[in-house]
Amino acid sequence: MPCLLKRDLSTTRACVCLGISRRRLTYQATKKNDELVTTLKELAQQHSRLGARQLRRKLLLCGQRVNLKRVRRLCRLNGLTLKPKRRRKRLGIGAGIPCQAEYPNHVWVYDFVEDRTDGGVNGGRKLRVLTVVDEFTRRCIEVEVEHRMNAKFVARTLMRLFQIHGTPTYIRSDNGPEFIAKFLMNVMKIHGVPARHIGPGSPWQNGKNERFNGTLRDECLNLETFHHRDHARAIVKLFKRMFNEQRPHSSLGEAMTPQMFCEKWQPTEIPRMSSLHFFNNEYGASIRTLRFLRRKCIRTRAQFLCLY
Repeated sequence: MPCLLKRDLSTTRACVCLGISRRRLTYQATKKNDELVTTLKELAQQHSRLGARQLRRKLLLCGQRVNLKRVRRLCRLNGLTLKPKRRRKRLGIGAGIPCQAEYPNHVWVYDFVEDRTDGGVNGGRKLRVLTVVDEFTRRCIEVEVEHRMNAKFVARTLMRLFQIHGTPTYIRSDNGPEFIAKFLMNVMKIHGVPARHIGPGSPWQNGKNERFNGTLRDECLNLETFHHRDHARAIVKLFKRMFNEQRPHSSLGEAMTPQMFCEKWQPTEIPRMSSLHFFNNEYGASIRTLRFLRRKCIRTRAQFLCLY
C-alpha cells in the first residue's frame, strides 16, 4: 500500500491493482449491534467459559435468531473469544461401548471427580464429587460432594436415586474399587440393575460421563474456591440445576437443554426390557398375567379343535 501512495495513483486504479471493490472503501454497516453486544457481554460475564457457539445457543433460548458468523465476529471484536483447545486424537478403533442408551432411564453412568478445599499453606482437604448422568438425555441426575466415599456411600446414594427416579435398565462405570466392590454389586443384584464396567484404560467407553465431568471441572471447579465441604456442595448443586435447566447441550439440538429434551421426548417404539429388569418393573405383574391368559387361551382353543 505505501508503494501505491508514492506512485500517486488514483483511487480507482489502486482498487483495480489490489483487486478490491471501490464500494467497500465507503461502505458502512446499517445494522446496529449495540444491544446484541451488550447481551453477549452479559452472558459472557455470567458464564465465562462459554464460546461463540454456546453463546449463540443461549441467544436462541432467549428467542433471538442470530447467525453464528455474526456472533463470532462480535465476540472477536469485543474480546469474548476463548483459546481453542488442542484435542488429542485417539488412534485406532478400540472396543465398542457396552449397552448404549436408547431411551431415557435406560443407562446411567457415574464416576468420580476430585478437587481440594482452600486450606492456605496446608493445601486444604481432598474433595470427591460423585456424578450420576442419564446417558440418553444428558441430564445430571445427582452430584454428591464428600471428603471420603466408599462403596457403601455410593450404594446409599444409588438406592435413594432409585426411589426418586426409578431403577434404570443398566448402570455403567469404570473399574474403580468403589464400583466393583461386592457390597455394591449385591445391592445392584437385589434391585435388579445389571452393572456394566468399561474396559481397562478405555475412558471413551464412558464418554458421556467424561464429557459432563470435563464441563463440571471447566465451568465450575476451576473457577471456584471452596472453603469447606458444605460450600463446595452448595455451589456444585447450583451448577447441576444450571446445567439441566439453562445450559443448552450441543448434542441435543440448537437450543435444547437436558430438561427440555426430557419433557419433549416421545418414544417411537416400545423399548424392550431385559429379563433382570423385567421382574422388578411396576408393570411386570400385569404383563405376566396377560401372557398367562394368552397361553391359556391358545391351549383352550387347541383342545376345542381336537374335539372336531
